[in-house]
Amino acid sequence: MSKHSILLKDLNPQQRDAVLHTEGPLLVLAGAGSGKTKVITYRFAYIGTALKVPPTSILTMTFTNKAAEEMKQRIESLINKSVKGLWIGTFHSMCNRILRREIEKLGFKRDFTIYDENDSCSLIRSILKEFRIHEALYKGISSKITSLKASLTGPKEFLVMTNNDADNYGFDEKFARVYVRYQEDLKKNNALDFDDLIMHTVKLFEGNPAVLKKYHDEFVYMMLDEFQDTNAAQYRLSRLLAGTRNNICVVGDDDQSIYRFRGADVKNILNFEKDFPKTKIVRLEQNYRSTQNILDAAGGIISQNPLRKPKKLWSEKGEGEKIFYCNTDDEKEEARYIAKSIRGLFLKGKHTYSDFAVLYRVNLQSRGLEEAMREFSLPYKVFGGISFYQRKEIKDIISYLKVVTNTHDSISLKRVINCPPRGIGAATLTRIENEARKKDKSLFETMKQIANGNGTATGAKGKVSGFVRLIEELANSKSADAASLLKQIIEKTEYLKWIGEDRADNVMELIDSAEGKDLQSFIDTAALYSNMDEPQKGDFISLMTLHSAKGLEFPVVFITGVEDGLLPHFHAAKNPEELQEERRLFYVGMTRAKDLLVLSAARKRKLYSLIQKQEPSRFLSEIPEGCCYYIEKRPIREMIPSPVKMPMPVVDSDFFSTGSRVKHPKWGMGVVRDCYGETDDLKVMVNFPSIGIKRLSLKLAHLEKL
Repeated sequence: MSKHSILLKDLNPQQRDAVLHTEGPLLVLAGAGSGKTKVITYRFAYIGTALKVPPTSILTMTFTNKAAEEMKQRIESLINKSVKGLWIGTFHSMCNRILRREIEKLGFKRDFTIYDENDSCSLIRSILKEFRIHEALYKGISSKITSLKASLTGPKEFLVMTNNDADNYGFDEKFARVYVRYQEDLKKNNALDFDDLIMHTVKLFEGNPAVLKKYHDEFVYMMLDEFQDTNAAQYRLSRLLAGTRNNICVVGDDDQSIYRFRGADVKNILNFEKDFPKTKIVRLEQNYRSTQNILDAAGGIISQNPLRKPKKLWSEKGEGEKIFYCNTDDEKEEARYIAKSIRGLFLKGKHTYSDFAVLYRVNLQSRGLEEAMREFSLPYKVFGGISFYQRKEIKDIISYLKVVTNTHDSISLKRVINCPPRGIGAATLTRIENEARKKDKSLFETMKQIANGNGTATGAKGKVSGFVRLIEELANSKSADAASLLKQIIEKTEYLKWIGEDRADNVMELIDSAEGKDLQSFIDTAALYSNMDEPQKGDFISLMTLHSAKGLEFPVVFITGVEDGLLPHFHAAKNPEELQEERRLFYVGMTRAKDLLVLSAARKRKLYSLIQKQEPSRFLSEIPEGCCYYIEKRPIREMIPSPVKMPMPVVDSDFFSTGSRVKHPKWGMGVVRDCYGETDDLKVMVNFPSIGIKRLSLKLAHLEKL
């Protein structure tokens, strides 16, 4: 049997159909948990083995470094060859690779620096300070620039728009001045921000037909993952690279398009077959993750969106547990209910802590959850915080690398000029910056002149000279090996002595990760790293936003704050498109669950310093009948029927809560480990030291609360 025949045996009929269609455009509508990564990796291997296409001619792009690494590992195991040097990676990393070859055609040098969000904001703040515009506006300006670049609107195009109709863009000519200056300073620093990587690649191809043809010849096949998340710039890039051959395969799920706020446009996948005539459409509807009950509930909700491509997910895992929805008095009670439920499930011995995820709409919801986790002594980790590469000590050392490889990078230079302190104060640095601006030179060039006794800031000659000498020594001795240069930096700067032991450990971890790595690629990896790439290893409960949970799966998932105003978020109430996106976000959260899904809400909640009455989410009424148990969380003495007209409510009792001590007429004293069941037949699980664990009906056991 041939190798490609063996590959096909591992696929279901729809997956096989997608792999075998190799000529012309292909749209794979991959429902949640349907094995889309398997289709991409097997299709890569099939094209290489059956069609004898060189692996270097297959461009494969996705959105996160984590997803790209998984693809590389799977492809490597399928083709039994190293994937080093192949065109497999994120949109941004692949564009970076192209620009490293071709960017001189756009007036940049090949050793350009990539600015992450923190670097970009630093540059914007310095421009606002110079223009005497309130610095607190920097985040809004940064967000607007990102949005404009996602739609391929550079400063020149924006100036035309503002001249025609400034009111439509929310900023006056002051913003236009900042945007123009921002792009000018990036070029002066020989730097690109994250969004420039896509925009400049599109500009390169559209302005240089010969370069575009070169990549048409290089890439015979193209596969794009998570296509529902593409913005206008990424879609334009895809169309340019598809060329006339049109061997483009896009894989995605319009029901999981949740990044509209980043510029993602669900219409890219909805209209794909219009833009690419004769597109073959394959639907992957067999779900390998969740039970049927979870899929039916999630499917009932997402089916209410009018603009979507219908899919009916099914599973061979069986019906499974019903979804639980618990309505509590306030957010503290909600958090305690979740923590107590996790502890109860853990004590039953079927789950480790890493099996649990608690998802929420906005980050401020995590505070109460963290308090409850600590109260019940449960290990947890909050995702979406500061990533490894954003820690101060790591940013400092990476900034040294950036300056050494690109001395025009003024943002990185200003970051490290006093790390450790060298006595070059803010006033001195401002004078040097002003001089650099007047002479239209880089900050480092100006510092070199001062070190040589020229310029107006010669009073700082001694301090500046030492820094200039350090950077030049490092630049002259640098090798292609990232780890060796890192070691030289910490040795020559004595940085570790300055930061303390804990932070020094992080720097040493950085050096370990750099062993054997090429210097430029190591710097680029740090710049292109995001919170979504953080590893999730360890036995802890995962706390994260619904947006952060995309692409993950857990045996047990809790979704908190299922209330109007939170989910859907209040800003979506009057906008049909945003309301549809909120429904997709809820759908994504629900389909992260493999075996058990618990939804929770509060009748009142403190939001933005105000205690507000909350109504259950309108999405709850869209769950098909029979999929969900509704829980009214009240003390046993105050049980009332659930206000939601749904199946028989399940009541969680505070009276016999986990950890409370009880007395049985026959077995004596014991400790309650769990309390569960329906209103008319509550049951408890009690650990009696004399005989062990017993499950008892409260109606019959005659337990006395101690």
